[in-house]
Amino acid sequence: MRIQVTRTGGLAGHVRRAELDTTERVDAPHVHALAREAVAGGLRAPSYGVPDGFHYEITVDGRTVHCADPKLTESQRELVSLVLREGA
Repeated sequence: MRIQVTRTGGLAGHVRRAELDTTERVDAPHVHALAREAVAGGLRAPSYGVPDGFHYEITVDGRTVHCADPKLTESQRELVSLVLREGA
């Protein structure tokens, strides 16, 4: 499974992108479950939360959803954190 996250917004307005391929990961079943839940809880169109908050675009195997702080689900928050931390 290929997961891409793009984070925009924040005080500085920097864009951050990362991609994670779960093929060789030992925790792939957990990451796949997070991805399914994150996509199920996302919106098809961009949404913006609070001023200076982050907006996220999550793409899982070609399907893209949007979410924004502070209204991320637990699975979205965990998935975004994982991909931005460990993705390339």
